[in-house]
Amino acid sequence: KSHFCWGSLRRAKIAETAAILFTSGSENLPKAVPLTHANLISDLRFAMKDMQLRQDDCLLGMLPPFHSFGLLLNVMMPACTSLRVVYHANPTEADMLARLIAAYRVTMAVGTPTFIGNILRNAGDSQAASVRVVITGAEKCSDAIYELIRRKCPDAIVLEGYGITECGPIVALNKPGAVKAGTIGHPLDCMEWLLLDEQGKIIREAGKTGMLLVRGPNIFHGYIHFDGESPFVEKEGKTWYRTGDLIALDEDGFMVFMGRLKRFVKIGGEMISLPAIEEILLKAYQDKSKDGPVLAVEALGEELQPVVTLFSTIPLEREEVNHQLRDAGLAPINFIRQIIPITEIPLLGSGKVDYRNLKSMRTESSLSDSLA
Repeated sequence: KSHFCWGSLRRAKIAETAAILFTSGSENLPKAVPLTHANLISDLRFAMKDMQLRQDDCLLGMLPPFHSFGLLLNVMMPACTSLRVVYHANPTEADMLARLIAAYRVTMAVGTPTFIGNILRNAGDSQAASVRVVITGAEKCSDAIYELIRRKCPDAIVLEGYGITECGPIVALNKPGAVKAGTIGHPLDCMEWLLLDEQGKIIREAGKTGMLLVRGPNIFHGYIHFDGESPFVEKEGKTWYRTGDLIALDEDGFMVFMGRLKRFVKIGGEMISLPAIEEILLKAYQDKSKDGPVLAVEALGEELQPVVTLFSTIPLEREEVNHQLRDAGLAPINFIRQIIPITEIPLLGSGKVDYRNLKSMRTESSLSDSLA
């Protein structure tokens, strides 16, 4: 109707809620997140502010719209900007996606590092050369993926970011002219933020890790039919959304994602980062020819006595694995206590590892393995 008469649009009764999305459910049951038109448009406006879009850009639209990242950048951004977009329904069909990039001279690729890596591994030497911008998030972009992008998309810049469904979803993003690999850039200009230490005190120094609190027009107002603990907290006379994520600032003021608080376990009074262990082992053992991860790290057992466990689709010995961790500078408290062989690492539709499902894959025999 917008082509013929704006009057009908002005008279239309628009519901406050634009979309109801669900959290990924990688660690707990998914929660229903209502996002308003204002949430989504605010987030998109400030995320696009520094993307430097061009009239001749062409976007690869492969992310599912049930994922907040896909809804915002693959659906809303083209609709709001007239950006050309090439859609394909399945982000795991890497060979087809590589051919689409070459056929339509795609200039922008948006996706998780897992999906981007799969596409580029399947792309010929020049198939992805037209890509000038890679926007990635939802999981840490490894050094191997950065190297793959440099090799297959020599003219591309990588805008790695960080987002949460409840925040519309983009919270922080590297920007052209201010890119630093291994970081998630800076928060969007529409947001206020704080970092808190374990005692709830505000962290202002670089290098210290704290819980990220955010507030802004892109943040939702609460879950639907949820009777758990409120995700909002009061600090300095304001209401903040507690992300559950640990962030540090480097010496240049860039944010570094340290992991989900739920992906840390306490052993001997020390906070142990499961993602840090997993990253080291993936770097050592990931088969670059495989589309998905070959291993994942999770903590099994009781909360007070967690057992750091390696799930692996390839044969590995615990002594050899811990030797890799030792060489990477980790103390013995971080070492793997048991290895559980499985045929495949379970993934969510977004490409993230499904840790909740992973925990259920442990076998009776694994529980009796030696933990020495």
